[in-house]
Amino acid sequence: MADDDDGGRRHERWAHFRFAVIGPLLAAPPPKGELQQALEELAARKWRHPITKEPATWAPSTIERWYYRALHERTDPVRVLQRKLRKDLGRTIALSEPLQAKLVAQYQAHKSWSAQLHADNLAVLAAEDSALARAPSYSTVRRFLRAHGLDRRRLLGPRGSPGAKRAEERLERREVRSYEAEYVNGLWHLDFHLGSRSVPVPSGRLVRPVLLGVLDDRSRLCCHAQWYLDEDSESLIHGLSQAFQKRRLPRSLLSDNGGPMEAGETRQGLARLGIVHDNTLPYSPYQNAKQEVFWAQVEGRLLKMLEGVTDLTLAQLNEATQAWVEMEYQRKVHDETHQTPLARYLAGPDVGRPCPGSEELRRAFLAEVQRTQRRSDGTVSVEGVRFEVPNRYRTLHRVSIRYAGWDLGRVYLLDPHTGAILCPLYPVDKERNADGQRRRIEPPAIAEAPPPTGMAPLLRKLLADYAATGLPPAYLPKHEPEEEKP
Repeated sequence: MADDDDGGRRHERWAHFRFAVIGPLLAAPPPKGELQQALEELAARKWRHPITKEPATWAPSTIERWYYRALHERTDPVRVLQRKLRKDLGRTIALSEPLQAKLVAQYQAHKSWSAQLHADNLAVLAAEDSALARAPSYSTVRRFLRAHGLDRRRLLGPRGSPGAKRAEERLERREVRSYEAEYVNGLWHLDFHLGSRSVPVPSGRLVRPVLLGVLDDRSRLCCHAQWYLDEDSESLIHGLSQAFQKRRLPRSLLSDNGGPMEAGETRQGLARLGIVHDNTLPYSPYQNAKQEVFWAQVEGRLLKMLEGVTDLTLAQLNEATQAWVEMEYQRKVHDETHQTPLARYLAGPDVGRPCPGSEELRRAFLAEVQRTQRRSDGTVSVEGVRFEVPNRYRTLHRVSIRYAGWDLGRVYLLDPHTGAILCPLYPVDKERNADGQRRRIEPPAIAEAPPPTGMAPLLRKLLADYAATGLPPAYLPKHEPEEEKP
């Protein structure tokens, strides 16, 4: 049988077919007494069945019924020729209500099962419970599941985890829609992808590298792609900084909730550069679908072309990736935008901002923390390493520090009010400090006052106020004062 989507819906195809059969009778009605002969002539012809497309004939009485039904309709003669809808349309009679309840409960517990697996388990339940009707067929179960939107769904994460439950609830209660940024550099996508090929490392092991990919949402342009051995914040900042320098600073960035994306260096760095950082819902890769499409092309085209390279290294992999991205991916017409990513990126409109220099980028992607300065030796602890604070800042009890967790060679002391970098901090050099030489501490610039003499002003005032009350002494002296000798 032909597909119902060819030529419209089934009932509409029946109506158009019937109208085509009786159309000549409506256009030129036969004279009185000759209608039966015209109907027999139409019945003798072979017609193409509207559904099966096979040759078929219809009785004169059937064609006569079609004719009079359309003849008496003045507004829409085609609509009245449609086949009547079944009264039980939408109801699954072959599946009893108890079995329907069992099937729905089974689906809620096992949404990743196939329709065949649901049918097989439902047959076992029907055989065990005599109160249930006989087991339905696979096609009946499949039609019921499809009619009620109970589609098969893959597990979004570890079964029973809170994040997976929230993702599943959102997918069930909220619709999923495609979207696209209105401006170039208005939204970037960022993610890591574990490759299917392994490369050797100096230690002699084979490691599967991860690909960092940064895409522009509107144009689908690959701003930067690079393979790394580790999926950490250092690799992310290294690749993202190159994307900024190649293109421009975007207005917003979308990523998942991975550790590198949530690191302090990443979050604070993006905030300092004026980039809004949004996260997808955990276990919801469909929210970053453009990135997933890019991974499919990497695996389906790039890595497939490297299957014959047996001694593939990380450097060769990165060189091949850059060549494939710039010479094929950026210049291939996209199926959805009908433009190449490069042409769509250059066409704009563009809301990107100029990228700062390399040193400013490095200083932007630093985590800022608060530390208490140890007064005994003027040091602070960063990642288990002690750093010396210059003596001129010895009066600061709490100090603000910026650093990158993967590079303790760049640790900076900040102004607590403006956030400006005051000076770099260096680790304690105990061997150098062992020479015994110490800088002289300059006294604070405070005017010298004469040494205090006599009674303190507060106590002198208290004595005067007590004497003014007129009260007798509040104690009895034990020893009488000695008389002065002549």
